[in-house]
Amino acid sequence: MQEFFINSDGIKIHAKLEMPQGNPKQCPLCIVQHGLTGHMEEVHIVGVAAALREVGVATLRVEMYGHGKSGGRFERHTLLKWVDNMLDVIDYAKELPFVTDLYLCGHSQGGLLTMIMGALRPHDLKAIIPMSPAIVIVNSALTGSMFGMSFDPKHIPDRIYMGDPELAEEGTKPSYFCGDYFRIAQHLHIDEIIDGYAGPVLLVHGTADVGVPAQDSIDAAKRYANAQIALLEGDDHGYHRHLDEACAAVQRFVSSL
Repeated sequence: MQEFFINSDGIKIHAKLEMPQGNPKQCPLCIVQHGLTGHMEEVHIVGVAAALREVGVATLRVEMYGHGKSGGRFERHTLLKWVDNMLDVIDYAKELPFVTDLYLCGHSQGGLLTMIMGALRPHDLKAIIPMSPAIVIVNSALTGSMFGMSFDPKHIPDRIYMGDPELAEEGTKPSYFCGDYFRIAQHLHIDEIIDGYAGPVLLVHGTADVGVPAQDSIDAAKRYANAQIALLEGDDHGYHRHLDEACAAVQRFVSSL
């Protein structure tokens, strides 16, 4: 395992690169990324990365702006800053001499980012794996309600304090979100993002996810040109009941590519 930082326009992006067993000279690489308030050592992130390596795929776990050990303050993070970070991570990964194909896997807000990156870099990413993608962030920004926060979506304040931090994932406990987080989210067009990627897609979602509706992934799977969906019956946002099933679905998917 190699631990290091990737430079993203002056921001240090914390990364861990791990090779599959046997340390092959060439193999695919999957970038694996956490969600909102999350980090690379969460059980579901570590589990999915390990499952990928079991089937011969190297993994690059990364932490985005304002999260984990990466640079930037959570209170200043936005999806655009995450997009900037991931563009630089993809550029870094493309240049690794052992990489044959590049995949991107992200959970929750990272799943939404994965969808965005598919549209932005369709020729760099052979496949994408949005896990419980938080498409709901866009709807929340438009309606003015998220994680116990309420605000006027037409007059978004510069600071919005989280009403119930326990609704966020484990990891960073934010004191507030910047208004730009929601202003930017309001202008994401999910249908256009989906239509921008024609490669293989695997969506994974628990049917009992309270914060991020599984129906969003079901609808996205129908719209994508080449998508599969793994629905985990009765499972929550972090796959606390059926992480093994989530990992198995990811293994089957990448093994079929």
